[in-house]
Amino acid sequence: MSPLERQLQDEWGRLMALLVAQFRRLDLAEDALGDAFEAAARTWPVDGAPANPPAWLLVAARRRILDRLRSEAVASRRLPLLAVEAELTEEARRTMVDVGEEVVDERLRLVLLAAHPSLSRENAAALTLRLVLGVSTADIAQLFLVSTPTMAARLTRARQSLAGARFEVPSGPELEERLAVVAEVAYLAFTAGYAPPSGEEVLLADLTAEAIRLVRLVRALAPGHVDLDALLALMLLQHSRRDARVHDGELVLLPDQDRSRWHVDEIDEAIGLLTPHVTAPGTPWLLQALIAAEHAIARRARDTDWGRVVRHYDELLALVDSPVVRLNRAIAVAEADGPLAGLALLDGLVVPGHRLPAARAELAARASLADLARSSYDEALGLCLNAAERRHLERRRAELG
Repeated sequence: MSPLERQLQDEWGRLMALLVAQFRRLDLAEDALGDAFEAAARTWPVDGAPANPPAWLLVAARRRILDRLRSEAVASRRLPLLAVEAELTEEARRTMVDVGEEVVDERLRLVLLAAHPSLSRENAAALTLRLVLGVSTADIAQLFLVSTPTMAARLTRARQSLAGARFEVPSGPELEERLAVVAEVAYLAFTAGYAPPSGEEVLLADLTAEAIRLVRLVRALAPGHVDLDALLALMLLQHSRRDARVHDGELVLLPDQDRSRWHVDEIDEAIGLLTPHVTAPGTPWLLQALIAAEHAIARRARDTDWGRVVRHYDELLALVDSPVVRLNRAIAVAEADGPLAGLALLDGLVVPGHRLPAARAELAARASLADLARSSYDEALGLCLNAAERRHLERRRAELG
């Protein structure tokens, strides 16, 4: 990784937060910081990286903003500004002198602003990747499987909807609510990469890695948060299997994966995050992470303690009674008690998409109910938009004879 790439990864969100705090305009801050990084890409390879790269980038971005504000076209606008306390604005100006100072609250403000409850979860996820992590619009478009102009328009609408919002860190229950939104946004981005709903790819590892980086950032800014620990552990456990989930471009399901290809360091980190919380009251994130951990600690698929997995799902169902949780619990029950027990739990269940008929087809095939398996595979194929998953379903149906 080049010095500039490292600065982009490590400093983008922090510098954005300082610029937003001072100038109260998301669009100006984002454009100017992007220009500063482009200028660095041109000059640093020739002149060498400066002694204080973040300060160089911040000064360059600040100059670009001031130039734009001096122009009549920009000065004549009457755009609503973010609501920023005078003390924070003055602090941002002082920090311009020494960007090496740790700026915690400002960056957390930016994270919480990008995950504002007025935004849809998908738009909040895209805006968070752009503002907080510095992922380019083109890359976000690719990660979310839309065109770059479509994503650019979506990001523009999201920024406009935040005009006049407060750039602040709330306290008490409101902070907990906003952190919950951040967690949902991060996991939405992670899921979009781990199981793309459409397209050719089995997974989009770049998107899952960015989502993990976001959770790491928020944990560093809000330490000691049980759900953020659990969420990071859950994502690490799932991400650790990325290499084994794909073979020659094809999907490999969990029971068939080569576990020697799992990333043990990420599993160890996740287990370390969960260990202090195993006796804590269960939360949805914690229970999902504990379920993922059961797979991670089993040396072979047949060693998985499915009875314990079902008990975790029972606890999760008591907290979140959703069709998806019921579907996943039915699959676990099928592993513990046989495919007929799992099939019985699928009766009457309604889950959008192809995963319910795919699960029914798999359990029916294992129970030697060939007609039900065929019709269920056909239903799943009619709903599945991901090419790799479609090929997997087609192979499984063909195996029925």
